[in-house]
Amino acid sequence: MAVVTISQMLEAEASAIAQGWSEEQLLDLAGKRLGTHIGRHFPHPGTAVAYLGKGHNAGDAIVALHILRHHFGWRIHARLGFPPDQLAPLTRKKWSELGIHGSPAIDPHLSPRPLLLLDALLGSGAKGAIRPPLDSLANEINLLRNHSGAIVAAVDLPSGVDPDTGHPGPGCVTADATFMIANPKAGLLTPQATNHCGQLAVVPVEILTSSTPGDRELICPQSLDFAKSPRPFQTHKGQAGRVTLICGSRQYPGAAALTAIGALRGGAGLITLVTPESAAAAIAAKCPPEIIIRSYRSPREILESLESLESQADAIAIGPGLGQPDPDTTQAIIQLISTTPSPTVIDADALNLIARTHNQPLLGQNHILTPHPGEFRRLAPDLAELPRESAALEFTRRHPVTLLLKGARTLVSRANHPLWINSTGTPGMATGGQGDLLTGVIAARLAAGAPPTQAAAHSAWLCGRAAEIALQSSSQSEQSLTPGDIASHLGSAFNDWRQATR
Repeated sequence: MAVVTISQMLEAEASAIAQGWSEEQLLDLAGKRLGTHIGRHFPHPGTAVAYLGKGHNAGDAIVALHILRHHFGWRIHARLGFPPDQLAPLTRKKWSELGIHGSPAIDPHLSPRPLLLLDALLGSGAKGAIRPPLDSLANEINLLRNHSGAIVAAVDLPSGVDPDTGHPGPGCVTADATFMIANPKAGLLTPQATNHCGQLAVVPVEILTSSTPGDRELICPQSLDFAKSPRPFQTHKGQAGRVTLICGSRQYPGAAALTAIGALRGGAGLITLVTPESAAAAIAAKCPPEIIIRSYRSPREILESLESLESQADAIAIGPGLGQPDPDTTQAIIQLISTTPSPTVIDADALNLIARTHNQPLLGQNHILTPHPGEFRRLAPDLAELPRESAALEFTRRHPVTLLLKGARTLVSRANHPLWINSTGTPGMATGGQGDLLTGVIAARLAAGAPPTQAAAHSAWLCGRAAEIALQSSSQSEQSLTPGDIASHLGSAFNDWRQATR
């Protein structure tokens, strides 16, 4: 699914009309799909309030309100920026069909929760600052979000954010989730738009969807077709994938345990964790009973252990919780990274080790690197000040690896491959241990036979989606979310990917 500009989106609409679709058919289809996706994304019904401008973007939201009320049980209201007789003709017709009156104001204390605000003030054709009278409604949306616990869902784009450049204009709406109609909009995937767009979702409208390959793609199940087939019924644990993890230390036993849990919840059939003898007991106490623990006393035993496992290992992950190993252990790990032909995830302390010893030239096609911004700065200090997308592309031009660059929009890059941008996640993931869990999931997907780019992209989406699902519980918040909470919801995330319900 291509990332498009607004001119390309208008061309798609014109093409659909030339093929016999009416504007009303397109609006009804988009609005119904929008309502369905919003209803699935926010599964606990409460009060939905649409903030409406004049155009067809508002028409989409009006149709979506009908779906939310009749199919998902939401109580619906609307705030109009203009009298109904000033709406676009088709939007005015949909408003009349909805059969409600515009609300003069929203009292957040009296509205059944959750309070969901649909931002449909401006459509993708709008440019520049939000002008009166819509600017006061945009301000109201932001006030309710910031001070009254409202959730904001933007229809196609947050009002005031340029859909081509991502530039946030003065007074623009800040959304918790943005539901892009038919295609990802180019500007909304840029770093400057991230805080205003929140989570990104694509609402499929096939007649408008551009399938032309581009140099950027959004990681979402509507766009990517892999990892959707069920396992063959006769699958056994050996066929599900054998993972070897080399991680953990006395200082960081939790990192090793979280990596093992990620591999287990990510679908690996057999998991062996190789760790120092001094840490083995502490790590074993934190691991699920399904994890096999192998300890080593000396660096030489790391290589011997790996040699004994390599014929069985379908994927390796190395780095979480290693700490700062001594020179002999450092040399053993570098030798391991440079010689193993197995698909290998390199994370955390192993990345720092490579940076410290200047061994980036040893990196190969079988490696997936998963740095956060600080680790990336150490790996490639000359790229750290570039825009994230440019830095990721340049790094993979220099090195034949798959790079997963963590952030609010995790990037997956590989030479001669589109840049993939993740759509899921939440600020609740800003806690230690999330990267360790992700490393384990990636290793499991590699062990199951996924190519590196697919394993990295799928795993990033799964962990982000699991975090979103965890926060649907009234007992969770962004402040309380832990990697363990995310691990327990990975099964639901797998289902959402397979069924393309997010």
